[in-house]
Amino acid sequence: MASAAFEEIVEDFEFLEDWEERYRHVIEQGKAMETLEDALKVDATKVDGCASQVWLHPKIEGGIFRFDGESDAMIVNGLIGILRLLYNDLPVTEVLEVDAKGELGRLGLNDHLSAQRSNGLAAMITRIRETAAKAA
Repeated sequence: MASAAFEEIVEDFEFLEDWEERYRHVIEQGKAMETLEDALKVDATKVDGCASQVWLHPKIEGGIFRFDGESDAMIVNGLIGILRLLYNDLPVTEVLEVDAKGELGRLGLNDHLSAQRSNGLAAMITRIRETAAKAA
């Protein structure tokens, strides 16, 4: 159920031979995103449960889910970029059907993130799912 954009990153990860290269690729995903406006970095958009500062700003227009986000940590910013590939442009009802753990497992992320980063990633996914559920 992954988007074409997410499938592309799965293919990219298959060609990267070690985790140092994969981490660099994750970080590049974050660098490719536009920064979040400072006005959107408020308590309402801040994600609790992350060791670093994380803000997610959802936008639902015409039943289509999108979000922007930013973190003060490069690797977490990259994880936000990957989550955007996974969730952006889906109908809001389909957001709830995404098996994020399974899809991210295809990248090997479940096995290679620290416990703190895994908890933060889970908190971001929970926020995304809660936002979609309220809008559905």
